[in-house]
Amino acid sequence: MIYNAVGNRWIALFLLFFARFAMGFQFQSLAAVSPVLMKDLNLEFALLGTLIGVWMLPGAFVAIPGGALGQRLGEKRIVVAGLALMALGTWMTAAAAAYDMVLAGRLVSGIGAVAVNVLITKMAADWFAQRELSTAMAVLVVSWPLGIGVALVVLGPLAASVSWPAAMHATLAICIVALIGLSVAYRTPGGPASPAAASSTLKLREVMLVSAAGIVWASFNVAYILVVGFVPALLAERGMSAASSAALVSLATWPLVLTAPIGGLIADWTGRPLHLIYFSFVGMALCMALMLAVDHVWLVLLLFGILAGPCAGPIMALPAQALAPRSRALGMGVFFTWYYVGMAVFPPLAGLVRDLSGFFAAPLMLGCVLLGLGAAALYAFTRAIG
Repeated sequence: MIYNAVGNRWIALFLLFFARFAMGFQFQSLAAVSPVLMKDLNLEFALLGTLIGVWMLPGAFVAIPGGALGQRLGEKRIVVAGLALMALGTWMTAAAAAYDMVLAGRLVSGIGAVAVNVLITKMAADWFAQRELSTAMAVLVVSWPLGIGVALVVLGPLAASVSWPAAMHATLAICIVALIGLSVAYRTPGGPASPAAASSTLKLREVMLVSAAGIVWASFNVAYILVVGFVPALLAERGMSAASSAALVSLATWPLVLTAPIGGLIADWTGRPLHLIYFSFVGMALCMALMLAVDHVWLVLLLFGILAGPCAGPIMALPAQALAPRSRALGMGVFFTWYYVGMAVFPPLAGLVRDLSGFFAAPLMLGCVLLGLGAAALYAFTRAIG
């Protein structure tokens, strides 16, 4: 082995981090260019929400089979294949001249992203299950909002000054770099895992616990995405330029780069990760309400990003408390199925309610309700696990 065991863990985490960064960058690429895209293709908010949600839709059907396939064929192989599908779907989107083709490209990208999301989380858990799990998961979680934030800052201005297909080509390049890096440099902990060591079934208790954890994760992410996915178009509707609105909403992402790892460190140090999750949920809900009542939205977006970060690592560490190592890949498939169902259903629903009601705050109000649901699921998880 070229590098030592400690180096292995952190090098592996970096490679997984960049793959997940590419996933967040690609997911946000449509919302980042939404003012230009909606104008060029004559889209309503419900159709924009569908483009956001359809990227998540395959996960509702593919997450569990994807986990099982990675368990059988090897996680690295399936993740590389997933990154290849992400690249293909992005190319399809960039080449699209109509809504249907954009939708098809997003669907192909989403299928690939399922494999990436489910299995790189399991791969990171394999490296850090014995120590520093909340910290490692918090670092890994940062990759998603970081990808979203960079996409907002880079792709919005690129779409406004050049075109939205040019922004999609930039996204394609990120996917290809992640694919090459993981293919060449990633190693599994202690060599390839033995298929015989993995379980093909889950106990009922494991299913129930990991489902509750999945609802917590889904509610957190949907609430976050309703802010970064809809607020750029809402600000543009108020008269702000596409580039300025995307850059302003990126303020909800940058603080997570610091507060998520800090939250993981605090959770590992204090042994009180649940307190951080409740704290973040309450803070996020209050900020979403404040966005409707204050003029200085930029300040509230910044505070939203600060308060959202601390809970990310502790939430991602919940499945490890519910799953035995041998059932981890399959269990993470169940965990992410809840996430993908929520992410596929609620952004289009939020857009539809926005169109039908004409009330610009509808997506944010829905996000507050979902955070309450997530808090209830966390309470049920805590009671069940003892």
